[in-house]
Formats: sequence, structure tokens, C-alpha cells
Amino acid sequence: MKTIAGQIDQAFRAAIAAAFDGMVADPLVSPAQNEKFGDYQANAAMSLAKSIAEKTGAKTSPRAVAEQIKAKLDLGAMASEVSIAGPGFINVRLSPEWLIVRLKVIATDPRLGIEPTAHPQTVVIDYSAPNIAKQMHVGHLRSTIIGDAISRILEFNGDHVIRQNHVGDWGTQFGMLIAFLRSTNSNAEAHIEDLDKFYKEARKRFEADPTFADTARETVTKLQAGGAEELGLWQKIVEESRRHFQPIYDLLGIRLRPADERGESFYNPMLAGNVAELLQSGVAVRSEGAVAAFTDGHDAPLILEKTGGGFGYAATDLAAIRYRVGTLHADRIVYVVGATQAQHFRQLFDLARKAGWGSNVLLEHATFGSVLGEDGKMFKARSGESVKLKDLLAEAEQRALAIVEAKNPELPAEQKRSIAHAVGIGAVKYADLCRDRIGDYTFSWEQMLAFDGNTAPYLQNAYVRIKGIFRKAQASGTEIKVEPAAIKLDSPQELALAKHVLRLGEVIEQVAKELKPHLLCSYLYDLASRFHAFFEHCPVLQSPEPIRAGRLAFCEITAKTIALGLDLLGIEHPDQM
Repeated sequence: MKTIAGQIDQAFRAAIAAAFDGMVADPLVSPAQNEKFGDYQANAAMSLAKSIAEKTGAKTSPRAVAEQIKAKLDLGAMASEVSIAGPGFINVRLSPEWLIVRLKVIATDPRLGIEPTAHPQTVVIDYSAPNIAKQMHVGHLRSTIIGDAISRILEFNGDHVIRQNHVGDWGTQFGMLIAFLRSTNSNAEAHIEDLDKFYKEARKRFEADPTFADTARETVTKLQAGGAEELGLWQKIVEESRRHFQPIYDLLGIRLRPADERGESFYNPMLAGNVAELLQSGVAVRSEGAVAAFTDGHDAPLILEKTGGGFGYAATDLAAIRYRVGTLHADRIVYVVGATQAQHFRQLFDLARKAGWGSNVLLEHATFGSVLGEDGKMFKARSGESVKLKDLLAEAEQRALAIVEAKNPELPAEQKRSIAHAVGIGAVKYADLCRDRIGDYTFSWEQMLAFDGNTAPYLQNAYVRIKGIFRKAQASGTEIKVEPAAIKLDSPQELALAKHVLRLGEVIEQVAKELKPHLLCSYLYDLASRFHAFFEHCPVLQSPEPIRAGRLAFCEITAKTIALGLDLLGIEHPDQM
């Protein structure tokens, strides 16, 4: 089914064309700002009045324009009322009978009546990007969680999504690390904790010991030239790093696999040819021994090749764009990367377009803010170091297990651990996703694990509450009849819940366009709140038939909607908590 907003938009476009000699105009349809006037509103009358006056030379009021549109508007059985408010806002109130028909349709549809996009794209999403030989820390949390949610939502929307994990697996740091391992006779097959420690020690030595620094540079030159011994050690380091971050992805429910990795090393063979081509075309120039490219609006250029040799990471990022456009055939490339890189991506996108490697592709930087501690500073461990991601997630599960133990001590131990995983990991993910990604957010265990407010446990609990209705019916021996055909919208709570349930498709369309998962979170929070109001005012099991069968069907539809929304965010929804 088309979304409600889509159907209303289509009807208004037809009315505008009929009223004004075939005029094509966006009716600016949106959910009503004030529900007492209606459910949706069209706000185009003001701009249309101005356009008509410019075209004809005759002034007309926005309200008069609205009246003409209303006279031609045909919404059929959809609307119970169309009214005009203020200077020309056209309000539409949906018919309860029409809403019931739609609820009956979605009751048996796994997609809840949501159509895939009519114009699917190939979308490459670059997210997570851990560094090889280093443990993942809280700084990787946002890119990983936000990128995964966007990927899931775009896939559901009907796009062909290609995940790309741009791991940091190349460069001078590997010359340092390999040289350090050799000089100290350290085990190249060490665990990630040791490699992390070795890297820090190698960095200190590189900065303090010129002889070691020269050795490190010679080592990276051999590595980049394909030296067998250096490549062998490098490969062991990469494999050990993967053994660290893949279990973290699995624990978080992140849909990244080794096949999605396209590290910096992957693009290394492409760099020299790309830079030579950019020099030949004049997009890049030689400057003070380096190769640089100037971009519009920025004084500082992007450095593609450094003085004395070696390529800058801008060259690697540019090669990635060319590969994603030319080989992966991307229509849209999304970079889920922190706000500190905003200027880099503005310059990179401008350079890609000048080179002709991204001219017909939508290049987007889905920027995000930082994770702060409750002191308002960057979130750190007590030691002052970045919080290790594996430690953070372990603590989330431990805290959630304590809550489950207190609420349901009688549950089997394995079930309690399963619930603790769903609640703890879900709380961490939702605390990130429920806020506009552009801003910073404060990490608070107390807030994210709360069972009230806009949290994962609140939404999970709403789902559990619905499942509990069916468990209670079974336990009491009540015959369970779920009849969508018996749904009624006689109470304000039922009507409010129905309207909201049927808006999910519109929200998914908006998230797919704006890449902001918090819009889906807000929708789910409002849905759970409306369900709780329905549950308190509209008895389910205590009602006589056929009201009970209709309300059970309504409960089931709501549970499916919550479950689908949480699935799109990558958050589990256990039947019990």
C-alpha cells in the first residue's frame, strides 16, 4: 500500500492541477501540528498564492487558493473531514472506517503494508572502520551502531546495500610495529591486547629514537613493495585484529563480515595511477615536492602524495570513491564518520566530482557527534584511557542481568542471560540511536537502562506486555480469537493508536532520505506510549466477544510494528523480561 501521506500528496497534486490550469506544485503535506485540527495538513496555499500573483498579475489570498484546492480535492473514503485553518492550511481528518480497512490489510503482511521504494538504488555505506593492531574502543561505537541501523533501514526500503568496512591496515604505523616486533623478538602471533601495547611502545620509540625511525620507514617501504617476510607478519597482525573485532560485531548484532572489509591496503595498488591521472588532467598539481589538489572554498589543499614519496590518506579515500562508483556501481555513497572529518569530506567530494569519479553519484557524510561522560567531557575510563568496547558491552550485560535477577528471579539462568544480553546491548545501541546523530550525547547507565522514558527497555517492555496478554489468556484457559475483521476504533485511544501504527512507512521513507535513525526511535517511543494508553483505557481480555477478538488483533499488529521497528534498529525484543 502507498503510505497515507503519499496518497494524500497525490490527491492534492491532482487538485492543484485541476484548480489552476495544470499547475504542478508540491502540496507540502505533513502530519498535522495540532491534532485538534486534523491528522495531516497541506501547507502550499501561501507559496501558491504568490506564484499565481506573479504569473497573472492579480493578487489572491492564500485562503482563497486553499478554498479552490479544497473544491477540487477528492480523497474518497479516506477523509471524514477536510477543513481550512488560519491563512490557508488545509487539514485532513482520516476516516475511522478507512483506517480499519488498512489495519485489516497489514494484519497479515510481514511488511505491514509498507511498499519497497519504487526507485531502488545501489547504496555503499562506509562505517565502523577500526584500526588494525588496536582494540576497538568507545570511539568506534557511534559509527558502528549508526551505520548498521542505516544499512538495515535502507535494505528494508528496497535499496541494494553494500557495506564497506574501511579498516586502517596500511601505512607507516605498520613499519613501526613490524620493526618493533623484530627488534624485541616479540611474538607476531600475540593477542590483540599485546599488539595494542606493542604499538604504543613502538610509537614512543619511533618519536625518540632516530635510528629506529629510519628502520621503521625502511620496513614500511619493503612492506609496500611486497616483501614476503613483511607481508607475512602484516597478515598475522591483520588476522589477530579481526579475531578481536568480529566477535564484538557479533555481540552487537552488527551485519559486518570479513567479506565487507576493504582496508586501506586494498586501494594501495591504485594510488600511483590515480595520482598520475589527476596530474595529467590538471586536477592535481605539484607543489613543494608534493602532489596536491585544491578544492573550492578551502585555502589548504588535499595532499595526495607527500614530499619524498608516500601517499596521503586523501589519495586512498579518493581511490575508494572511484572503486565504489566504477566497480560497485554505487548510486549513493554514505560515510558514517565523525563530525571532526567534515572539512575532509567536503574537499574529498569536491575533488571526486572535479575528477569525474563521482559526478552522477550522491556523496553524503552522515556526520555524528561525540560520546561524553556525565562530567561533560569525552567519555573515558578511570585510567584516563579510552573505554574498551568489549569492556563496555560486558558491563552492559552485567548491569542488565542484575535488573533481570531482581525482576524475575524465578526464570531459568540461561533465559535470564539471554534477556540480559537483549536488554543490555539494546540499551547501549538505543541510547545512541534515539538522539539526532549530529549532536554529542552523554553516556549514562542509569538513563539507558531505565524502564521509563525514551529507552530500549521501555520499548522492549511494551512488546513484552503485549506478549504477556496472550500468555495470560493461555494460562487462564481463555479461548484466543484474533480477528482483524472485528477491530473497532470507538475510543480516542484506539483511534490514536491506529493512526500512529499506520505511519511507520512514512517514517522509514524519511529515515532513508535523511539518514537519521532517531526519527524511527521517536516513532517507536510514541507508539509504545499510545499502546500503554490504549491498554489502560481499553480492556482486552475482560471485554466480551467480538470486541476482545478485535482488540487482540490490534495488540498483535502493534507488537509486530514494535518488533519490525526494533529489528530495523538492530535491537532484540525478547518475549519476557
